[in-house]
Amino acid sequence: MASVTDTGSEVRAPDHAPSPPVKPGAAPRAASRRRVRGVPSPLTLRILAVNVLALLLLVGALLYLGRYQDRLVQAELDALETEARIFASALGEGAVQRAAEEPEQGQESYELSPELGRQMIRRLALATETHTRLYGPDGRLLSDSRVLTGSPGKIEIQELPLPPAGDPASRAVNEFYARFIDVVPSRENLPLYREPPGHAAESAAPPPNVERALAGENSATVWRLASPVARSNLLLTVAVPVQRYKEVLGAVLLSRSGTVIDEAIRSVRTDILRVFAVALLVTVLMSLYLAGTIARPIRKLAQAADRLRTGHGRHTEIPDFTRRGDEIGELSGVLRDMTAALWARMDAIERFAADVAHEIKNPLTSLRSAVETVSRIQDPARRDKLMAIIADDVQRLDRLISDISNASRLDAELSRAALEPVDIGAMLRTLADIHHTTAEDADEKGDEEDGDGADAPPSVLIEPPRGGSLTVKGLEGRLTQVFQNLIANALSFSPPGGQVRLAARRTPDGAVEVTVSDDGPGIPEGKEEAIFERFYTERPAGEKFGTHSGLGLSISKQIVEAHGGTIRADNRLGPGGETIGAVFTVRLPRPARAG
Repeated sequence: MASVTDTGSEVRAPDHAPSPPVKPGAAPRAASRRRVRGVPSPLTLRILAVNVLALLLLVGALLYLGRYQDRLVQAELDALETEARIFASALGEGAVQRAAEEPEQGQESYELSPELGRQMIRRLALATETHTRLYGPDGRLLSDSRVLTGSPGKIEIQELPLPPAGDPASRAVNEFYARFIDVVPSRENLPLYREPPGHAAESAAPPPNVERALAGENSATVWRLASPVARSNLLLTVAVPVQRYKEVLGAVLLSRSGTVIDEAIRSVRTDILRVFAVALLVTVLMSLYLAGTIARPIRKLAQAADRLRTGHGRHTEIPDFTRRGDEIGELSGVLRDMTAALWARMDAIERFAADVAHEIKNPLTSLRSAVETVSRIQDPARRDKLMAIIADDVQRLDRLISDISNASRLDAELSRAALEPVDIGAMLRTLADIHHTTAEDADEKGDEEDGDGADAPPSVLIEPPRGGSLTVKGLEGRLTQVFQNLIANALSFSPPGGQVRLAARRTPDGAVEVTVSDDGPGIPEGKEEAIFERFYTERPAGEKFGTHSGLGLSISKQIVEAHGGTIRADNRLGPGGETIGAVFTVRLPRPARAG
């Protein structure tokens, strides 16, 4: 079919086409799709959200550090217990023999010397910087490393919280971090430790750790401080019994702040946050790049499609992103092909409408002229001739409108119907048998009327199919229509007694090739493509005008191309190069394999 290029034409919708309802005061749909410049697109925000959320979840899980804190606490408690055992062993060795009122034979009794215990506790605590306390067997506090005893009296050393450092912003960050580490991992379940103020510690009841140590058991506890010291709200205590020959002489209690643990956790979290900052920056940049490679081309495609929908003419072109080699490039190619197909379809509709108007106008003009003339003619013979012309024109119009209706419904039917396996060989044999049976009936009727069979009608011969099975995927009814049209066309051009030959074979590439040849005058030179155009007619001499609408071959080509095949027309040449007939070749592709 000849192509028509129109660079400035405007295709108008039919007058009866319904327009979409628009609510009063509603903005046009195209306006709602316009994006404010400088505002990230929703797709960009979604990509950022997905990528950053995954990174935040990972970093949040790393920052939890619950098991890491537990291991640090356990290691600190083990080290503190080791120190406590050393202290207890030293204090046990320094115990003095108690003077018994009624000593038994071979029995010795020992007790702790408060003065000697104070000196040893002070010496040992200075080396470890650990708050160390010594309790007697009755639970009374004997010595405290933070209480110095001298001639002026007692001096108590109390560790005070560090003064706030840095500017208000830094202090706010530190306060937030202190609250954060109290929650992640949670320390609310730890027992609260309250230190007795001043000298009240001497008369206060011993802690539970000391009571268990006085019973001969080592005891370790992790406490939560109400007022953090040295930026830590953890306190670790270990109580170990002081023994001499299995005799419990007292208990030593070691206390240490969790500053080292918090500093270790802070250091790890700082490293994690540094890596997170770099990873976040890379993630945001990569997300923006990814969003740009996805959202920007899609936005350009959408804008071009919108301009194509609202604009006039064909100056708007869909951007070509096929070189990307991804789904967006595929989408761009499909949209470009779809746009080209739409323009081609509109051109075909425009040409079809013009051809239909032209073809219908001819019989209408003849009909109008005959109707206007018949009322003024008095001769019955001429009047009967005009009435015959009117009847022929009406019949021609009816046939033409039926063919046009079938042609206009063909596209919709081919797009909706499901393809099924069709045996081309069986179809051709059936068509040949139908023609053979019909021709025999016509011959018998003609012999009865004429009494001779001089002008025998053309016959249809079918060659045995070659190449095994000739099954293709298609619509059996429409493919039958194709070969019926080709056979009818060949029969109309074949001389009396001629032959129409049908042949089918499977080609090496798996396609099915069918040829329909005749013994007619052939195709006029240069008209091999034109005969497939709508309403093209090149009928044999002597055939009654208006018998054919000129849509048969056009419909056949449309059906074959809808099945992914091709159809062509050629002339058959004799030994001397003369034309001895026409041959039509239909090629249908092999069925696609499932999966």
